[in-house]
Amino acid sequence: MRDPVILESVKQSLALLTAKAPGGAIEVRIPPYAAVQCGDGPTHKRGTPPNVVEMNAQTWLALVSGELQWQEAMSRGDIQASGVRADLTEYLPLRSTQ
Repeated sequence: MRDPVILESVKQSLALLTAKAPGGAIEVRIPPYAAVQCGDGPTHKRGTPPNVVEMNAQTWLALVSGELQWQEAMSRGDIQASGVRADLTEYLPLRSTQ
């Protein structure tokens, strides 16, 4: 069952990511909450995208807030990433522009 607080936090942070990194070159998946496409480069149209990043919501929110660094999460196996653009280091942590 999806926690409504986590759902809203994931959706809001993914919206910040797509605003900071518009495009469709990378698919970011936070199951079972949401998935978005972002990042400059070739846009994905059908099938499995060439650049995919997937992790659980707790890992994502820790990266977004700066509590966890990308390389640490990768070395722990908390992130599954494939493709040459499947690295979100330059976008994290995310900060609201409000």
